[in-house]
Amino acid sequence: MSAIEVGTAIPSWTMERVDPQRMKTMAAILRDPYEVHWDHEAVRPLGFDRVINQGPLNLSYVANMLMAWQGASCIRRLNVRFTTPVFEGDQLVARGTVTGLEQVDGELRATCDVHLDRGDEAVLVGTSIIVVDEAVSQ
Repeated sequence: MSAIEVGTAIPSWTMERVDPQRMKTMAAILRDPYEVHWDHEAVRPLGFDRVINQGPLNLSYVANMLMAWQGASCIRRLNVRFTTPVFEGDQLVARGTVTGLEQVDGELRATCDVHLDRGDEAVLVGTSIIVVDEAVSQ
C-alpha cells in the first residue's frame, strides 16, 4: 500500500527570484517576439514596471515540483490556468495536494490539485495526473 493518500500535500518547490535574463533567454529559445518579456518600456503602457515571465516558465515550476516529488517521468497530464502575470523578481512557490488515487494500466496514478503562488496569491491553478513511484513514496 502506498504511503500517499487523498489529502497528501506535495512537497513545495520554490523559485526564489524570477530572473529577467532567463526570460530573455526563453524568449529567444521560443522565438517569442513579445517585448513584455524583456523590455521595460513595453510593459509601461500596460501599467507595469517589471517585465512579465512567460507562461511556459511558470508551468515549468509546477512540473519541477511534481518531478522532484515523483521522478522525471511521472507526469501524465497537466492542465493549468494562468490567473495573473508573474513579474521579474517575484518569489514563487509551487504547491499541490493529492485529490484522488486510482490504478490505471498497472500504474498507481494520483490526481492532484496544483497551484503556483506569489505570497498569498495564486498566479496559476490547475490539476495534474501523475504516476506514483511507490518506492519513492514509502
